[in-house]
Amino acid sequence: MKNALHVLERNNLPVRKTIRRARWFLTSFRDFLGAFEDETQRKFRLDDGKLLSAFTAWFRAFEAQKYKAKEHRLEYVTFAAGLMLRELVRYSPVSVEPGPGTDDLRRPADYWPEGYLYVTFCLAVREAVIEQDFSLLDDTTPELGDLRTWWSFRENALEDINLAVSFFERFAGETPNWSTPGLFLPRSPEQRLSTGSQ
Repeated sequence: MKNALHVLERNNLPVRKTIRRARWFLTSFRDFLGAFEDETQRKFRLDDGKLLSAFTAWFRAFEAQKYKAKEHRLEYVTFAAGLMLRELVRYSPVSVEPGPGTDDLRRPADYWPEGYLYVTFCLAVREAVIEQDFSLLDDTTPELGDLRTWWSFRENALEDINLAVSFFERFAGETPNWSTPGLFLPRSPEQRLSTGSQ
């Protein structure tokens, strides 16, 4: 569903700067949600006020730590997208509309539709930035479809919202920082790509 971020293509700014504009964030998220509804055949309710609050909180958190990213830009892209996920989970701007659902809860999109929407949106934003700035393409990791990982993500994020950042790192195929998930701590490439568990 990365194509749902087509609004990025209508802007002359680099993607990394475009994502820091509230108008883009709101428009792009709405577009992404529409594509997600088509794909899942589910209807969702979006609270624009909560979405704006999530963006504002993310932007402040992003700005507060970006000075650490000078020589670790690629790593910071993943961390920043994890912060975005943290605030989307915290403010929960989306809820599933009442109606026929699915009895098949073996897929993350059915088990936790809102969470799956937030993760895939943040992954799409991350991918757009690294593709433009670093000419890299990422594949999704097996954990993205692993219901046990999603169960753990949902349970742990309820206890400590900062763990959303760690789980995002895991979904992005990097080694999660489980000890201080809300802080950007640059690591070597070997540390980032080794296997981690929670």
